[in-house]
Amino acid sequence: MTTRTTATTATTTTAATAAAAPRGARFLRVAVALQTLTILLQAVSAGVLLSSSHGELLHGVGARVMYGASMLYVLAAVLAWRPGGGSPRPIAYASGFLVLASAQVVLGIAHVPSVHVPLGVLMFGLSVLVLARQYTGAADGRGLSGGSGPDGL
Repeated sequence: MTTRTTATTATTTTAATAAAAPRGARFLRVAVALQTLTILLQAVSAGVLLSSSHGELLHGVGARVMYGASMLYVLAAVLAWRPGGGSPRPIAYASGFLVLASAQVVLGIAHVPSVHVPLGVLMFGLSVLVLARQYTGAADGRGLSGGSGPDGL
């Protein structure tokens, strides 16, 4: 009777882990998409900043939202990894984005547009790249075709 209970518990744990993996991956995709969208909106608000007196407030609020989205990305990466059994690699990507977002905030407050603007463009490009990898399966080694390569990766 103990063997049966242990087997049932192991099956339940495995099923819960398998169910958590798609949810964690879905949350990770949503977090990356939200981060990408907020960075795009920051570019739009930067344009408004250059052409209107109301742009500074919009850009400042957007900076806070973008920073929050970067923190959400870190949380999603940790949750996709630990309970879902995914790769820890997205945690490094998310942490890197959080560092870049921190640098963006500091450079924006210091009014250093010569670095702030190119860094924002870099962040948007990298975020789009990560988002594309999430939706094409390249992030987990499947690539565009969905299959594994000749070396088994």
